[in-house]
Amino acid sequence: MTQRDECAGTAGIVLAAGGGRRLGGRPKALLPYRDGLLVERAARVLWDGGCQRVHVVLGAAAGEVRRRARLAGCVLVENAGWAEGMGGSLRAGLESLAGTSAVAAVVTLVDQPGVGAAAVRRVLAGTPAGADPRAVLAAAAYDGHRGHPVLLGAAHWPGVAAAASGDRGARAYLAARADAVTLVECGDVGSPDDIDSPADLGLLERY
Repeated sequence: MTQRDECAGTAGIVLAAGGGRRLGGRPKALLPYRDGLLVERAARVLWDGGCQRVHVVLGAAAGEVRRRARLAGCVLVENAGWAEGMGGSLRAGLESLAGTSAVAAVVTLVDQPGVGAAAVRRVLAGTPAGADPRAVLAAAAYDGHRGHPVLLGAAHWPGVAAAASGDRGARAYLAARADAVTLVECGDVGSPDDIDSPADLGLLERY
């Protein structure tokens, strides 16, 4: 399968609903990044990485994100239960793809500015040749440790959604199927560092 074939039915999902509790209640989607917002950067990574459509899952301060963020072309999905954790946001993102032409979804997190389009492209290109895109499971790896982006074929969406709960997204589902997950090393093109506390805000300047 060529990268073009893989991208043909691939959607991107940005999980951007968190309220930034450890950041003093500053929603991560609204953190300033260069000349815009961090959520804009996260969406652009998926477009530039080759996704045909991008869905952004909002939660905390969703109204403000809609007003301020430049997300033209993106589908904005609101997760009313965002405070329950990442699992609900992942479910909302996957459910929002129902009825679309997407056969696989690349999932990223808004608070990882070191994960760029190069990692998305590499994960898409790194799936086994001839694999059914609906059945694929793949993820970026950093020094051998699984991270984001994660590529989920559509055949797995119901199972992923059923397993996602609290702050666990696809982790448990992927761990139970570790032998079927293609790990694609991306440590030379990105970093999985995330912004959890005020001490991490320097990452916005580093990447």
